[in-house]
Amino acid sequence: MNTASFFEKLWDTYSEKTPSAQKVKTLLQKEGNTVYNDHIAIRTFNDPRTNISVIAKPFLAMGYEAKGEYHFEAKKLYAKHFEHPTDSNAPKIFISELLLDQFSEDLQRHIKETLDSVSPSVFSDDELILKGRVWDTPSYKTYTALQEESEYAAWMYVNGFCSNHFTVDVNKLETFTTLSEVNEFLKQHGFKMNTSGGEIKGNAEQFLEQSSILADIIPVQFAEGVYNITSCYYEFAFRHKKNNGELFTGFIANSADKIFESTDMNLQK
Repeated sequence: MNTASFFEKLWDTYSEKTPSAQKVKTLLQKEGNTVYNDHIAIRTFNDPRTNISVIAKPFLAMGYEAKGEYHFEAKKLYAKHFEHPTDSNAPKIFISELLLDQFSEDLQRHIKETLDSVSPSVFSDDELILKGRVWDTPSYKTYTALQEESEYAAWMYVNGFCSNHFTVDVNKLETFTTLSEVNEFLKQHGFKMNTSGGEIKGNAEQFLEQSSILADIIPVQFAEGVYNITSCYYEFAFRHKKNNGELFTGFIANSADKIFESTDMNLQK
């Protein structure tokens, strides 16, 4: 699969379970904007079968290079981001992994049993990130047990391997000049923002401002029946120039920590 087809498939899978993303993109386009992706975020576990190195394989094959590293102590996550060295319109890739060994034995057991139920050949496929949930129908009981310890683990258990969010590159929008303008536009059209840590995370002094709408809630088939839970969300990023005149291309851990919460069921209440 070529690069364009790969990203198109990644978007199709994401937007299918995130109707709000396509609605927002269409609204921005109707305003006269071309929508570029600042970055695409992906979640995984630090199990050697599924860790960052595994998920990064197709992007490295496209010529992407590893850049920043990030630590999220409260959520027990580690992350890296990747950039394409020559294509300025290629989205950055942000991959985070849950540090399983820092959780309870019960959580570790649930995740190990889930991964063990899958043929090893599935994890060795370079297009794993396009496959979604590769294990059997999830249990709602297990989902709620995982959620008590880690919303991230519960989300992964249900959604599997896919993009957690795409991100609009606000700098490249033609009819908006600030992230605040974008946020107001979204609210006027009925979208709910993630206000954890403030509606806008980060500031000009940190060279990055981010916001996001709350994740969509969709019906999911569990072993016990159908339940409505969060899927994915759409993010918006505005980057500022560093002292050398170049746009900042990294990420701010404290801001990303709050953006992660866009899938938190508790924020939907």
